[in-house]
Amino acid sequence: MPSTTGPLMPFQPSARYPDPAIEILDPRMRALRLFNAGVEQLASGLRWAEGPVWFGDGRYLLLSDIPNDRILRWDDTSGATSVFRQPAGHANGHARDRLGRLVSCEHHGRRITRTEHDGRITVLADRFEGARLNSPNDITVARDGSIWFTDPSFGIESDWEGERAEPERPHAVYRIDAQTGALRCVIDDLAAPNGLAFSPDGSLLHVIESRATPRRIWSYPHHADGTLGERRLLVEAVDHGALDGMAVDRDGNLWCGYGSTGAPDSDAAKLDGVRVHAPDGTAIGHIHLPERCANVCFGGARHNRLFMAASHSLYALHVNTSGAV
Repeated sequence: MPSTTGPLMPFQPSARYPDPAIEILDPRMRALRLFNAGVEQLASGLRWAEGPVWFGDGRYLLLSDIPNDRILRWDDTSGATSVFRQPAGHANGHARDRLGRLVSCEHHGRRITRTEHDGRITVLADRFEGARLNSPNDITVARDGSIWFTDPSFGIESDWEGERAEPERPHAVYRIDAQTGALRCVIDDLAAPNGLAFSPDGSLLHVIESRATPRRIWSYPHHADGTLGERRLLVEAVDHGALDGMAVDRDGNLWCGYGSTGAPDSDAAKLDGVRVHAPDGTAIGHIHLPERCANVCFGGARHNRLFMAASHSLYALHVNTSGAV
């Protein structure tokens, strides 16, 4: 990777199949593991990798390097990594809208932006009821084209991932209407909502509460009018596990960025990687990485490649499923 702004993390792929880095916690994981596919390191040298999003029409992946204020582009045809945008507003999470445009969470501008097909940047949201957003974190797009994002205060708590400032709004989850562009607060009672994703049929919205103790994933019924029903606890992290971002596969399994909370008695080497949960919330597998994983997405020609943004590096693993579309 053409970067000298951070440490290049050494990585030795396993020569053994099945890759011992893929741990089976429940028999259901066996059907998702390809016995002759292993974890690969695609790039390194980032300071904090986040927000991967796949562009199949161009065969490339974008991801954020938040402290370095840049969005990187990993090319599937050459394996090369280059700078897509810098400065990038200390961008964090990304998604694509129904017209294939990039929609991004930006810490520095405290806003949601859309990159048009000609490269122009449109601001979709930066205030609610007159107050500035905190630091939009993760983002997803519903079937109806509405844009949903989480807004904790991580990016304004220091000058490392944005610019230090006082919050003007409580932590919340918002929805941008696809037709009118109206911004609505849909959840405001979670401690630092983080990763979010819809179930394959769009009937459920999953949200990670990252400052709960322990960290949790809540599931909300998602109605046709864009409102949410009463939440249900789906996952509660164990052993000081730290849930972050997530992606959902075609069968509703949740693939979650994972690491340690940093508690004195936690085992980071055991926890770093990706934790896989069945639709009923059961932990069924763990992909061990040498670094804490922040966020994931599915991509590749058949959408069956899991890309993992993990601290200083980008990793990938072919799996026996595909991302929900």
